[in-house]
Amino acid sequence: MADVEETDLGGFVYTPPDVPVTVLHHDSAIVIVDKPAGLLSVPGRGEALADCLISRLQRVFPDALLVHRLDLDTSGIMVFALTKAAQVSLGQQFEGRGVKKVYVARLSGALRQKTGTVDLPIIVDWPNRPRQHVNHETGKPAITNWRVVRADPTETRVRLMPQTGRTHQLRVHMQALGHPILGDRLYADGAALDHPRLMLHAESLRFRHPETGVTQAYTAACPF
Repeated sequence: MADVEETDLGGFVYTPPDVPVTVLHHDSAIVIVDKPAGLLSVPGRGEALADCLISRLQRVFPDALLVHRLDLDTSGIMVFALTKAAQVSLGQQFEGRGVKKVYVARLSGALRQKTGTVDLPIIVDWPNRPRQHVNHETGKPAITNWRVVRADPTETRVRLMPQTGRTHQLRVHMQALGHPILGDRLYADGAALDHPRLMLHAESLRFRHPETGVTQAYTAACPF
C-alpha cells in the first residue's frame, strides 16, 4: 500500500475529530472521501486507536475497501474501492506510479526558487520511530516535485507532486530543503510548531477509473 501512516504514536493521546464523513463522489466502483486531519485512515493498535476513516465509511458503504492511506495529521482526498476488482486496479495504479497526486503545504520560511525537485532516499529511523530520515546507503528512492504558490519572508505555500509514495516523504523532503511543514510535530521545531495542525493537505488525485478506464481527476478544497 502507498502512503503508509503512523500508528505508533508514543505518548500522543488520540482524539479523532467528531465530524461526519465527507463523500465527494461515489459510483459502483469507487468512493472519493475528504479525510479530516487528526483521523487515522485505518485502525491502529488497541481499542484507543480503533476509530478511523474506513470504519466510519463502512457504516455507509459496507463494501468499502482500502486502497491507500494518508498520515493521521494530513487532511484531504482519498479513494476507496467498492469491489475487489476495483481495489486491485487502483492498487496496481498506485504501485505503478500511475496515480497523480497533488498536495498543498505551508512551509516555514521563504523558498527562493519557484520550482524544484527533491530526490533523496528515505527509510525508517528505527531508534526514533515513527520518524523517517534520509539515508543514502539504505534508503528507498523518493522523489518530490514542488512549485511555489506564494511566499513571504516567514512562510511559503507550495504544491507538492510526489512521484513515489514513501512514508512521511513530503514531510522529510521539506525538512531536508530546510523548510519543514508548519505544525509538523515530528520534523519541525521552534516557531514552526505554533500551528493547530500539520499544514499538509492532499488536494487532488488523478487515475484511471477501474471500470471505465477513463482518466478522471478529483479534488478536495484545502481548508487552510
